[in-house]
Amino acid sequence: MKMFKLLISAGFILGAITQVNAGPISDRVEKTKTLLVGTEGTYAPFTFHDDTGKLTGFDIDVIEEVAKRLGLTIKFNETQWDAMYAGLNAKRFDLIANQTNPSPERLKKYLYTDAYNYSNAVVVTQLDNHSVKSFEDLKGKKSGQSLTSSFTKIAQKYEANLITVDGLAQALELIRQKRTDTTVNDKLAVLDYFQKIPNAGLKIAVESEEKVPSGFAVLKGEEALITKLNEALATMRADGTLRQISIKWFGDDITQ
Repeated sequence: MKMFKLLISAGFILGAITQVNAGPISDRVEKTKTLLVGTEGTYAPFTFHDDTGKLTGFDIDVIEEVAKRLGLTIKFNETQWDAMYAGLNAKRFDLIANQTNPSPERLKKYLYTDAYNYSNAVVVTQLDNHSVKSFEDLKGKKSGQSLTSSFTKIAQKYEANLITVDGLAQALELIRQKRTDTTVNDKLAVLDYFQKIPNAGLKIAVESEEKVPSGFAVLKGEEALITKLNEALATMRADGTLRQISIKWFGDDITQ
């Protein structure tokens, strides 16, 4: 009988632990006042380390201001891009702050905040490469892409020959080494690279007219968290803080 009671007690304890672990992320955030954020830390100027080793960037500034307005402390979890959504699925962090955008495929599994900036896709080639003048010209070209990037979907759509890379810096370096022909990536990140390495011998060969929105990504079912994040973003937009962060990093307002 004692053993039976012990088993029942253990079952209740285990059930309680399971219930807590399986509860909404927004509840845990509210209780602990801590927001776990997944980010690359290698994707300038959005999320990277400065000369002192400090994690910084446009996305970092935005999420830190959001957390400040919500009375939360942030713990960053730096993760390679291709493992980012897997980390979110495993609940290693509560949201992704890394220029994520709501593609139709992602919307089946994730929720996104309102956009905090917009950019567009570009194709980068060597300066002397005149064979790529449209997205259609990607067909058969070697294109360095992160496998889970939304820009990779564009390269796939136009039948490029995908070469797996860890991120933008590697993709551009492979073009410089003539080991690949192109990469499809974010215009703002590419321009930042060109500014830092003006003699890279690369160019933007093609630019999409369609603006791509970026928002923070969370798991489906976390509507309460999305609501709070959106409220903070709305106040930042209304009082001009979001625009100020944009001007700081890009000299222009990319939030519209």
